Amino acid sequence: MNTDRPKDFLETPAKIIGIAFHPLLMPVYGMIIIFSAPTLYGYLPFNVKKLLLLIMLVNNVLLPFSLLPFFYQRKIITSWTLNERKERVIPMIITTILYGTTSYIVFKFPIPLFFKSFIFSTAFLSLLVTLINLRWKISLHSAGAGALVGLVLTLSFKMLTPLDWYLISTIIAAGLVLASRMKLNLHNPQQVWIGLLTGFAGFSFFMMLF
Repeated sequence: MNTDRPKDFLETPAKIIGIAFHPLLMPVYGMIIIFSAPTLYGYLPFNVKKLLLLIMLVNNVLLPFSLLPFFYQRKIITSWTLNERKERVIPMIITTILYGTTSYIVFKFPIPLFFKSFIFSTAFLSLLVTLINLRWKISLHSAGAGALVGLVLTLSFKMLTPLDWYLISTIIAAGLVLASRMKLNLHNPQQVWIGLLTGFAGFSFFMMLF
């Protein structure tokens, strides 16, 4: 009994971290970072911020989550957490298409190019991890965490503004995500580290192109 308590105690916060930093939520957190950071983009009109956030929430959070019961009923997936690599394929393809749709919608908006590049980079990263997942199981949570770190560094570099606390916060969050995925035995160290590096490098590279 005594040996089980530490394990249970650590698994509960690991599950909470997994939910709080779900891959579908990471772009929303990224948008909040852009809106709240002390840069020029933080002073956009509130209505513009609200509209962009609403589009992201509906297209890339609510719609993918709402499709899970359908996938489960059709036996496309056997669990809500999509732990099996093969079960991820169809949901990830649909998620990538939805990110592409969001990119198309946002492209027409008269907003700073940085926001458009953020959405495009999210769609690119989604496509990249989907292609990797076809052959090898990569940690999507870690990829999302790496992308957040890349976003903060890119934003700081392009705006010539130190964002130390944002960077520290995203690095700590990334560490918690990696530790939680391994604690729950959902990924091995190679999968979480490659996920982190893929998210960071893929997202940052695409954003720096604009």
